[in-house]
Amino acid sequence: MTNWTTPADLKNQVQKLWNRGKLLASMVTEKSPFPLRLTLKGPSSQQLSNRFTDVRDWITQLTAAAGPYRIVWRTVNHRILGSNEIPSEIWIDAMDAALGFIGKQLDASTFSSLLTLTRKQEPCLLPWLSKRPLRALELAEAWPLMLQTIAWLRKHPRPGIYLRQIDLCDVDSKFIERHRGVLSELFDLGLPPDAIDAQATGTINFCRRYGFRDKPLRVRFRLLDPDLAILSAGSDQDITITKEAFARISIPAETVFITENEINFLAFPPAKKSMVIFGAGYGFRNLADIEWLHNRKLFYWGDLDTHGLAILNQLREFLPHAESLLMDRQTLLAHRSFWGTENQPETATLTRLTSEEQAIYDDLRHNRLGNHIRLEQEKIAFTTLLDALEKLESPPFPEPHVT
Repeated sequence: MTNWTTPADLKNQVQKLWNRGKLLASMVTEKSPFPLRLTLKGPSSQQLSNRFTDVRDWITQLTAAAGPYRIVWRTVNHRILGSNEIPSEIWIDAMDAALGFIGKQLDASTFSSLLTLTRKQEPCLLPWLSKRPLRALELAEAWPLMLQTIAWLRKHPRPGIYLRQIDLCDVDSKFIERHRGVLSELFDLGLPPDAIDAQATGTINFCRRYGFRDKPLRVRFRLLDPDLAILSAGSDQDITITKEAFARISIPAETVFITENEINFLAFPPAKKSMVIFGAGYGFRNLADIEWLHNRKLFYWGDLDTHGLAILNQLREFLPHAESLLMDRQTLLAHRSFWGTENQPETATLTRLTSEEQAIYDDLRHNRLGNHIRLEQEKIAFTTLLDALEKLESPPFPEPHVT
């Protein structure tokens, strides 16, 4: 066995250039990497003597595959074998040869068409094409519509309409949603600064960033004290309203619970001067805008696993005073028989947990109690919830008798 370079190795070198986007990017920048010298490993002087047959076969392989690449030869004078020509350098002289070598002529032609169209319609996007040429190639079919969308939005900055109201054929809300990430990068390049709300970041704030109307965010909550009822007496106080209405509403609740599980939300027991909000996973940014929540006792009840604690950690970014409920070591160990397995646990460093919460998080992410264990909140005994509520300053009403 040898480590001498084979035609397959040479092809792989060119393929890596393609995979890194280098070849297509050079079409944008017009800075050709050719002629390009490839890495060539050949026989040593000793191997020339001891393995002459193998060397001759190696030379035959390289020569037979030549065409896309050019071989530079050097003369080796050997005291026994005499004068011999062996490959010393391998070069690819032009882009066409490189593309032919790895079979990418058609893809390059498609990219060339995208490039021509972009130079003509939106030259401001050329840096993006240079940076992400393979992604552009994946979007070849949608690319013309993307260019049209940028041009339309430049003519109608911050239009104040819903995405489905964009007046372009084949551009609808589904198209925007499907390509939201890329369009955001392109809009940032193609729109003037005053058409972009730089404070609105992330795909969740896409509409706000570029001045579109977004569907109203809604908050679902239950009032746990009959004295707080805002609907008619005897009505189910399970209410869903817009975030804006929730921010304006006047509810004299002193304690607010947030829970992620819908059944737990629905079954949450009565409690004086209290309410419960159906949680939003990792989407708490909008609750931070509700000023009155900052003046209430706030408790978060999520799954007792790494993601549940990560969600608690994120909640405290927006509502720093939030406390955890039933997310402690005692609850975890008391429900050992209900432990499940967490797929793809969170492992990042969390900075907003209490020392006790951090200790549990470390035990879970480092598998000190078992392999990827988790306790889903719906597996926690209802009596355990009642006991926990009794320890709070606003104790619950007695649990109704069930026959």
